[in-house]
Amino acid sequence: MTLPGDQQPPRPSSGRAGRRAPKTAVRAAKTRASKRPRLKPVGKPRDADATRARILDAAMAEFAAKGLSGARVDEIAERAGFNKRMLYHYFGSKDDLFQAVIETAYRKVWEEEAALQLDHLAPDDALRRLVSFTWDYYLAHPEFITLLNSENLYEARHFKQSKTIADGARQSRDLVGQILARGAAAGLFRSGIDPVQLNITISAVGYYYLTNRHTASVVYERDMTAPDALAARLAFNIETILAMVRA
Repeated sequence: MTLPGDQQPPRPSSGRAGRRAPKTAVRAAKTRASKRPRLKPVGKPRDADATRARILDAAMAEFAAKGLSGARVDEIAERAGFNKRMLYHYFGSKDDLFQAVIETAYRKVWEEEAALQLDHLAPDDALRRLVSFTWDYYLAHPEFITLLNSENLYEARHFKQSKTIADGARQSRDLVGQILARGAAAGLFRSGIDPVQLNITISAVGYYYLTNRHTASVVYERDMTAPDALAARLAFNIETILAMVRA
């Protein structure tokens, strides 16, 4: 059946026109969005490095003051200016964070040790410089000593699983061995000295004095922390180590 003029009645809408409007609106929204200034992406490597460094600094202070068992993650987070989730995001656990702190502390001392360029000095001067550096580093970084004490309480648990510690310790040991070898070849040092034993002794003559300075001040009735006492101790350490190795 047709209407006059063969006009067909309007067909029911298929719904296509109704779907076009949203597409147009989406395209318009995309166009507007593309004209807006783009935000800088978060999580850039340098931002992540800065965040990690702040957390490590805060953790080092807390662990040095309270040890692994006494330090609390929420206090580390507060000191760093982040929440606990951020700490766990970067380090996984408090134990992992402590390991990162230990590795960072040792990496710093070995980097500074390498910067001394002891291979450019005569063997006896190199040994003097190494003894002085070790002593001065302990004085400037008391947190290094307390972190080491804490790690020993846990029987070097974090050391044992750290490639960073293993590699750095090997390089430091080899450095002392090279000084001894050069000194022996020059006729300055005795041959056959164990570089491990010498390395331990260089650390011990400074480490023991500084970790016991308060009790020693009482026992020996002198201020072991006075500037003249510290200078005298360094001179004694240097002469003691050189006397041990001289030919």
